[in-house]
Amino acid sequence: MRRVVVTPSGVQVVDAEIPEPDQNQALVRVAVAGVCGSDVHALQGKHPFITLPYPPGHEVSGTIEAVGPGVSLAVGTRVAMEPFLPCWECKQCRAGRQNVCERLRFFGCAHDQGGMADYFTVDQRRLHVIPDSLTWRQAAFIEPLGTPVHASRLAGGLSGKTVAILGAGTIGLLTLMVARVQGASRVVMTARSTRSRDRATKFGADAVLDATAPNAAALVRDALGESADVVFDCVAEQSTMDQALAMADKGGTVVVVGVPPAPVTIPLPMIQDSQLRIQGSATYLPEDFTEAIDLLTSGAVDVTDLVTAVRPLDEAAAAFADAASGEHIKVLLDARG
Repeated sequence: MRRVVVTPSGVQVVDAEIPEPDQNQALVRVAVAGVCGSDVHALQGKHPFITLPYPPGHEVSGTIEAVGPGVSLAVGTRVAMEPFLPCWECKQCRAGRQNVCERLRFFGCAHDQGGMADYFTVDQRRLHVIPDSLTWRQAAFIEPLGTPVHASRLAGGLSGKTVAILGAGTIGLLTLMVARVQGASRVVMTARSTRSRDRATKFGADAVLDATAPNAAALVRDALGESADVVFDCVAEQSTMDQALAMADKGGTVVVVGVPPAPVTIPLPMIQDSQLRIQGSATYLPEDFTEAIDLLTSGAVDVTDLVTAVRPLDEAAAAFADAASGEHIKVLLDARG
């Protein structure tokens, strides 16, 4: 079979043996896999948790091809994968917080297999059955959509709240869609490039402002008409954290959604005096995947226009280049054919 591998010298498609499903594992034949921003950052050496080489791919849809002993899912079942791999035994796992497992591994990021391949094996507990009404491309968005669903849950829901979203990549735009579905009263976004700002406007933000403006936080507060109840930082750098805290001052919540490339500092006196909450958001939980599937199936979230490039699996290197170019929103790899 074919498997994509990211190495210090670039993105390669290599030959590999088709893995055999072990106890409680299913063999999945991949249909579509998304190129995540974290994959691009890892290739560029900017991801804090991924080391090269590694087999990428965690935004995946496909079909169960074979099963190992103990698997209840049937061959032929259409599935999406929840890619984090918990130990199921530690304190966090026992409490139902498998996404912050004390011995967490992550499929397609720090694992010996990735979803950018013809086949992979995974524990059946990581698979979610998808309805026939979802296309393979839609199903590849279940994983990234689970991220803002989880983040909004941690924020306490968004109904009637003023929301700021920093960053207008795939996750930022999906966060916008979730905020709209949940009934946020007003949503303002920031982005660094004109292209990204135009996209965010197209997808329904009430206002989209230049993230590089020296008074960006004040402009967002003006556009909201007040301070932000919730700020989603989908970039997670020093500059965006500074802006987020200023937007949420006083009494607001800042949810860190993006993967920070480096440590940041925070003004602790301001955090205490303004009663600000900084909330980390780590991936998702099964209930977030269930909600993401419902949002896509019902049409409440339409991801059609987010797909701006699709390439066959053999063109993985070109797909990574597309994703890094800034010209695309979501780039997909199609492993069929």
